[in-house]
Amino acid sequence: MNADVHQYESFDKLAPWNGAAIILLDLDAFFAAVEQLDHPEWRGKPVIVGGSPDKRGVVSTCSYEARKFGVRSAMPSARAAKLCPNAIWTPGNFPRYIDLSDRVMQIMKDVSPRIQQVSIDEAFLDVSPGRFVKDHPISLANQIRAEVAKLGITCSIGLGTSKSVAKIASDIEKPNGLTVVYPGMEQNFLFNLPIRTMSGVGKQSEKRLNEFGIFTLGELAAADEEVLKGIFGKNSTMMRNRCLGLNDSEVLPDDEVKSVSNEMTFSTDLREREEIQQSIEMISAKVGRRLRHKKLAGYTVSLKVRYEDLSYANIQHTLDRPVDDEHEFAPVLIALLEQVWQPGTGLRLVGVAVSSFEQRPQQMSLFGDDLLAKIDDASVKSPAENTKSKMSTRKKPKRSLVEATDKVKNRFGETAVSYGRELRFKDRDTGTIAQKKDDYKDPLN
Repeated sequence: MNADVHQYESFDKLAPWNGAAIILLDLDAFFAAVEQLDHPEWRGKPVIVGGSPDKRGVVSTCSYEARKFGVRSAMPSARAAKLCPNAIWTPGNFPRYIDLSDRVMQIMKDVSPRIQQVSIDEAFLDVSPGRFVKDHPISLANQIRAEVAKLGITCSIGLGTSKSVAKIASDIEKPNGLTVVYPGMEQNFLFNLPIRTMSGVGKQSEKRLNEFGIFTLGELAAADEEVLKGIFGKNSTMMRNRCLGLNDSEVLPDDEVKSVSNEMTFSTDLREREEIQQSIEMISAKVGRRLRHKKLAGYTVSLKVRYEDLSYANIQHTLDRPVDDEHEFAPVLIALLEQVWQPGTGLRLVGVAVSSFEQRPQQMSLFGDDLLAKIDDASVKSPAENTKSKMSTRKKPKRSLVEATDKVKNRFGETAVSYGRELRFKDRDTGTIAQKKDDYKDPLN
């Protein structure tokens, strides 16, 4: 490896840093690391945070000891259990993870105000020498690592002149590593790496690039423009620039939530309309509560299902006014159900999302004139062409129920109040914990 691309532990003399300096901090095996911190007897042992192997669970994350057996995030728990039969399993403690994540983000904010959180365990930080930052970027990176270590966990940091370089560098030396790519050494660092290393290159695009003899980032950077346009479309120039190590986008505080969602994978398939409808109502209630907590209301509601053959379907509808009350948008999703489900078909996952918060989008129907002929709670039995109008003008449900429920949960916890439908599904989840607080943008944009 070139002398200007390093994994650093300590520094006596640092070469000057000229230009942009971007850090990508990635907390090492975060959920599992927190569990080992809170359970000292688990340290040095394979720990898996995930859903039940017997209930279609998925691995959220695992310790490095478990990774030696081939266990990986997003792997079905049943497979992970076979690979690592002696692992310690835990469903996780998400509030604890959020608390520790917030403390790490504050450490970064104390160094520079220009921070962009990507997920619960990952964030970019602009430490370019200038107005906000005076110390050398490498010194600041080491300072951050030391402060994070005081919390009882570790992080890996990539430091470069762009977000894409910093992101890739953060994966080079794990765990508890610091990889630095000095200004001017970007192409030396990137060009021999496989194309899947770069964010934006998925399995399908990798396959197509391979067909053109493109296997490394250097070959991608030198590829014919028409080839890249055929694969990446309007993003072809952006992908080439990333491979060249050019400064792709600024690190900007991004507190904008794109959508609020929740989904549930069931340990056994849902087949009856009544239980599917109740699952939509249950999940919508969680989304509604999150919306109100964030003081958000959205125009677009979406329903996601996963069938027994593991294929997916999504459907959405844009309303005339923003909603944050599940009693308003759950009936809309239930009416959409017939577009993605046929009686007798098994559903292993149901998801609900609300988006379009910032402004009122143009009202459009995605499903034709026969959209939503029935909305059960309003007993609407109108002609199909009048359905959308009735959806947008029907009387808004009273908010007293949700407001009272919110107050009780705020004071006594989420389990203080439950509906009968929630009890029905109490033992039918997989126990898999979510990876993110909410949805974030593409980390490199």
